[in-house]
Amino acid sequence: MSHFRLVAASLLLGTGLAGCASSGPAAPTTAATTTTPTAAATPDPKGVGLDVADLDRSVSPCDDFYEFSGGNWLKTNQIPSYATSWGPRNLLGLRTQATLKQILEEAAANRNAAPGSNLQKVGDFYAAAMDTAAIEKAGIAPLKPELARIAALKTRAQLPALLAYEQDLGTGAFFRSGVQVDEKNTTRYVVQFDQGGLTMGDRDYYLKDDARTQKVRAAYQAYMQQLFGLLGDSPAAAQRNAATVERLEKRLAQASRSRVELRDPQANYNQMALAAAAQRYPAVQLPKLLADMQLSKAQEIIVGQPAFFDEVNALLKTEPLADLQTYMRWHLVRSLAATLPAAFVDASFRYNQVLTGARQQTTRWKRAQAATDATLGEAFGQLYVEKAFPPAAKQKALEMLANIKASMAEHIQTNTWMSAPTKAEALKKLNALRVKIGYPDKWKDYSALPISRESYAKNVLAARHWESRREAARFGGPVDHTEWGMTPPTINAYYNPPLNEIVFPAGYLQPPFFDPNADDAVNYGAIGGVMGHEMTHGFDDQGRQYDAAGNLRDWWTPQDAAEFTKRAAIVARQYDAFSPLDSVHVNGKLTLGENLADFAGLTIVHAALEKQLAQRYGNGPRPKFDGFTPEQRFFLSWAQLRRQNIRPEALRQQIQTDPHSPGQYRTIGPIMNMPQFQAAFGCKEGDKMTRTAADRAVIW
Repeated sequence: MSHFRLVAASLLLGTGLAGCASSGPAAPTTAATTTTPTAAATPDPKGVGLDVADLDRSVSPCDDFYEFSGGNWLKTNQIPSYATSWGPRNLLGLRTQATLKQILEEAAANRNAAPGSNLQKVGDFYAAAMDTAAIEKAGIAPLKPELARIAALKTRAQLPALLAYEQDLGTGAFFRSGVQVDEKNTTRYVVQFDQGGLTMGDRDYYLKDDARTQKVRAAYQAYMQQLFGLLGDSPAAAQRNAATVERLEKRLAQASRSRVELRDPQANYNQMALAAAAQRYPAVQLPKLLADMQLSKAQEIIVGQPAFFDEVNALLKTEPLADLQTYMRWHLVRSLAATLPAAFVDASFRYNQVLTGARQQTTRWKRAQAATDATLGEAFGQLYVEKAFPPAAKQKALEMLANIKASMAEHIQTNTWMSAPTKAEALKKLNALRVKIGYPDKWKDYSALPISRESYAKNVLAARHWESRREAARFGGPVDHTEWGMTPPTINAYYNPPLNEIVFPAGYLQPPFFDPNADDAVNYGAIGGVMGHEMTHGFDDQGRQYDAAGNLRDWWTPQDAAEFTKRAAIVARQYDAFSPLDSVHVNGKLTLGENLADFAGLTIVHAALEKQLAQRYGNGPRPKFDGFTPEQRFFLSWAQLRRQNIRPEALRQQIQTDPHSPGQYRTIGPIMNMPQFQAAFGCKEGDKMTRTAADRAVIW
């Protein structure tokens, strides 16, 4: 699996409202050529979109804006037993899922769909995923050829072929590899290798020894023993095999970079000639590995974390083949547990209960729907767009983006601490920003992917092989700027640094995030805040390291770079001080990019709204709705979309692994620095929502 796909997938599972993905030269954006409607041509706002009943008016907005904006909602919207957190995005998700369920059930019921069509493949995939009787009857039979392939390993000379096969299957064993855009020459693709191989996802679960971590590790050991037992191992053998897997994964964890260290794109870019890499990592047998991955043309590779691969090399060289087989066997079955009988699914859920605090499993059809989206996302997405995404929504979103982009340009031009040369490069990058709205202009072609009703597991295996072959075929060709890292129904968005693009799937462009009937203040505070967030990711502590063409190149003067770093450090310290649980603090360095994007995005979107209001009302009075001014409604809209109830276990996991801060700090963190907020609500020096001038962060 490629680096890009893995990052994109992680966004789909994250708790944040937006994120970055990684993976070309830029062209003028669609938004750049869109004209903004005049005030006379714009209808009067209807004053809808805010849930004023959700406010807790017993709390002062200047004391705790998170509670003021949504305290009643937080009290009355408990987390469902199948969820680990609950917020507006979940509510939108329920509505979207109902539409998707209808599409899937109609497709599954249609036995006359043209063979090979998207409708046939989507219908057959969903039907196979829902056929629990067939899944129980098949047992582990669909995995037996894959298990036999691992069992057939006899010599280390056979390792490259098996490693390549496991990479194609996306089992997650040992490391991640794939074809992605070259971050220092975005006109071409490169082969990249990155650290991986850890089931528990984060190295600290293997290295820390506090009570919480010990509890997670115990659940993980039980999970492994259960799955090995289901594969036919005796209890004693299952226990030994679980210990072997954890021992090998701990070796990999000790060599892994931390999540904060992984935020340095320069450190993750280590170009090596294939001959030099093969000499450094002889046990990996890179020439053979690449040939088996159908990438024999590659004469150089990018190694994300060289020291990690030193350990992979040592592990492949010194560990008994039987232990390597046990490790690969585990990763195979773990990665496909959801496609197997209920005993496998239930064991996986019991482990995740400890990790996230979930009370019960999501219903079968929702899991099957998510799997269809993950496997046949654009085939499924075409059916969704035809049913649920009106062209008018796309046009309105483009108009808003054009206004926000113009505001960002003004903030760059009027910036007081940035020099003229750096400003010129920043404007060049902004003007080159690509915008994707709703759905791809060019859809993926699934014609070579066989999907039937025979077996859920076989369908997933076939799809993984197909995707790996599709990605390998890109190598040596021109960079494809039409590709998307999210599917159309996804309720999320992302900025992609090497392609210098922002992407907003159709699923996000719905109420309450985007409502054509809402007044400007609400839309700018909601989806506008997301648009500003994604746009300013191009200028956060990571994104700013990429130029207008998406190349990883330092275009800042040393003085400007130092000033930016100093100002960003203030934001990091502010978030370090936030503590949602006893002895648990937000990691200001891990969350810095997302926090900067929240803060900068909200600042430029507020200015875009002010310009829109000036066009509409001139110097005249600005109407109140529900007793609130447009400026107040803007901040309330921002806050109401970030309210969230979350289980303590899930909150701890988020703080440890997620680059997004918890919802309450995404709400108040930026506005505490904004005089615009203080002016809107009449907050004064000394109020909790007001930072002093000395403590205030100012970026744009």
